[in-house]
Amino acid sequence: MSLAIDYAVLLPALVPLVGIVAVLVADLVAPRLRRLPYAVAGLAALGSASATVPGLGLGSGSTRSTVCLAPAGDPSGVPAVDGLVGPCFWQADALGATLQLAAALSAAVCVALAWPRRSRRRPAGTTSEPVEAVLLLAALAGTVVVAASRDVGTWLVALELATLPVIVLVALSGRRSAVAGATQLLVTSLVSFALLVLGIALWFAATGSPFLTPDAVLGSVGSVGSAGPGGAGGTSVAWASVSGGVLSLATVLVVAGVGFKLSLVPFHAWTPTAYSGSSIAVATFLATVSKVAALAALLVVLRAVAALGTPALVAMAVLAALSMTLGNVMALRQHDVVRLLAWSTVAQAGWVVLPLVSISTLGVTASATYLLTYVVATLVAFGAVAVTVGERPRDGRRLTAYDGLWQRAPWRAGALVLALTSLAGLPPGVIGLVGKVTALRPVVAQGWVWLAVIAAVNAVLGVAVYLRWVRGIITAPEPAAGAVPDAASSTAPGTARAVTRPAVVLALVLSAAVLVVVSVQPDLLLRLLG
Repeated sequence: MSLAIDYAVLLPALVPLVGIVAVLVADLVAPRLRRLPYAVAGLAALGSASATVPGLGLGSGSTRSTVCLAPAGDPSGVPAVDGLVGPCFWQADALGATLQLAAALSAAVCVALAWPRRSRRRPAGTTSEPVEAVLLLAALAGTVVVAASRDVGTWLVALELATLPVIVLVALSGRRSAVAGATQLLVTSLVSFALLVLGIALWFAATGSPFLTPDAVLGSVGSVGSAGPGGAGGTSVAWASVSGGVLSLATVLVVAGVGFKLSLVPFHAWTPTAYSGSSIAVATFLATVSKVAALAALLVVLRAVAALGTPALVAMAVLAALSMTLGNVMALRQHDVVRLLAWSTVAQAGWVVLPLVSISTLGVTASATYLLTYVVATLVAFGAVAVTVGERPRDGRRLTAYDGLWQRAPWRAGALVLALTSLAGLPPGVIGLVGKVTALRPVVAQGWVWLAVIAAVNAVLGVAVYLRWVRGIITAPEPAAGAVPDAASSTAPGTARAVTRPAVVLALVLSAAVLVVVSVQPDLLLRLLG
């Protein structure tokens, strides 16, 4: 056997890797230019996004496959007749390509949010800019690979590649809060990795195959069910029952392992600490690209198990209910907008996995649809926060800093209100309402009445969370006696000078434009997902 490789299909993952090399070379050639590493990283992220375009138009059941097992001497990457070409390590359909596109574009926005404030030369001996750019691209490469990986080795390594660089990114600032957040993230990542390895080991024991595909699952069932009559048949039936139980346990362990990365309760403790200790760019990356990687990894496993017609997972329903409830309740208590968005991530993670109580095509598509709506709205929210922090370095993360924003910056206030209403599922954020309805469809179809009731209650709680922020935006603040004007407070002695970075403004404008488009035409997301 040999490997049949089509490198054009691998481009979404190869471009970020080439970008890493380009960043390192650029740092050697021009080590004092602060913005060059981010420019290279941004171009690499956009290049990865453009490389996913051929996979977006694939019809149902169609995939772009490569790294396939082929007979010796057969260089073709196209599966031959009569099964002459074996399983493929890389398979990207419309859903996988859309998740890759979302990750790449989100990474490009994060690069823009990390753009240095000043263009002056970097002091000798400092390397934070190229290191940050390389880590962002490495995590993006892992996310792109895990969305298309179909073997246990690549899947596990790619998922950790999407996670470990983010831990370093959180700690990169060196602040005490950043180190605390990175430490919590590292500990939970180690626990997550242990659960994932155990789950994959049980998967291999149950299926006897290293591939995470429906064929591997059905093949194991078919093999144990093909024994002859009599005692052999009874043994076969008994082994089939044991194999099914082991496969179910493997799926539960994978769900728990990925739950850490998705910020599902009770695996969420690292989320508010890591978000608040990070820069805005890194917090945005955690809230978007990292969540795409986690869901993509989970969907690879669940889509394989769905071939057996597996009944709904009670564990998934419990995780969804707990995450939505705790996330919303804690978000209502926050006065720091980054921590509010962190707890919002916990609540939204519950909505993301809510449709997966139905392990079916309907549940998978609904989950991916909700994730995409959450990612677009979150990018806009963090973009507005980044612009505000640039103008008000001292208190830009406080909720009160957004009081009267509609009077000071109407366009930014409009973008932020659209993002928050999308997360709440209210007009004018129509895409958020569509996402919540789509997420509830599999729950109702499976007859989970109690879960649907909890989701409806949490939808109301979510409205209270986000309208609390919106109310301050659209109402004029009441000046306190002796209050210092914003401009004076921003430039007071001992505080950082207010700087509005054009790259951050551009990222906010483009993200808001995408949110407006999908709010006007929400069916675009469903078309992208095939």
